[in-house]
Amino acid sequence: MPEARVAPQPIRRADRARQVADVLRHQIHGGAYDDGLPGEAELAAEFAVSRNIIREALAALKAEGLIHRGPRTGTHVAQHKYDHDLDTLLGLQETFDGQEVRNEVRVATTVSAPPLVARRLTLEPGAQVVFVERLRYLGDVPLSLDQTYLPPDIGAAVLAHPLETNDVFPLLEQISGQRLGDASLALEAIPADPHSAAILQIPGGAALLMLERLTSLSDGTPVDLEYIRMRGDRVTMRGKLTRSIP
Repeated sequence: MPEARVAPQPIRRADRARQVADVLRHQIHGGAYDDGLPGEAELAAEFAVSRNIIREALAALKAEGLIHRGPRTGTHVAQHKYDHDLDTLLGLQETFDGQEVRNEVRVATTVSAPPLVARRLTLEPGAQVVFVERLRYLGDVPLSLDQTYLPPDIGAAVLAHPLETNDVFPLLEQISGQRLGDASLALEAIPADPHSAAILQIPGGAALLMLERLTSLSDGTPVDLEYIRMRGDRVTMRGKLTRSIP
């Protein structure tokens, strides 16, 4: 018997508006509309949809805080995101080289390692570790809240340097005499708790990118465990993936 064909289903209006919004969002992040978005009629022709669908897509982007619209001023980008590369192991200052990165050191002390932290850093249970919490700014924008755990010996040497103006990664290489090797990374989206939201100057429940990153020296020694809350409205994670056949 011939194989049954599935009849094509029409795309609902709400689904089509979401598709348009997704394309526009990434075009905005790529800097396509620095001088303002085209009018509704032009966008409708570009996407081959009705102006009502364009209005729904733009309304969604406005609700995200990505654009603002006015009857006489048109539609303009309200804020841009910064690209964060996942292909290379870089500190924030190295990632945004040429832009002003500064750190507010909120905590820098020695604590007993929580069990998971001790295991990840291959330390004895209850071992002392250096804990640093920094609020990191890109220009005047609070971009991320970073919690860093370091082994006690190298951590104490890190604390001897001004962390307001230094990335930890170059300090680890300088102190250890080794290059950093690689890092394991977990990335997920979480809602901002009220305390983190206040620190990062965002609404409670707003989207955060939560990174857990364990970085090792070139000889494989784990040396830096970080938990990073990064503003989802300000950062886009980008990387290049190569397919490997299972």
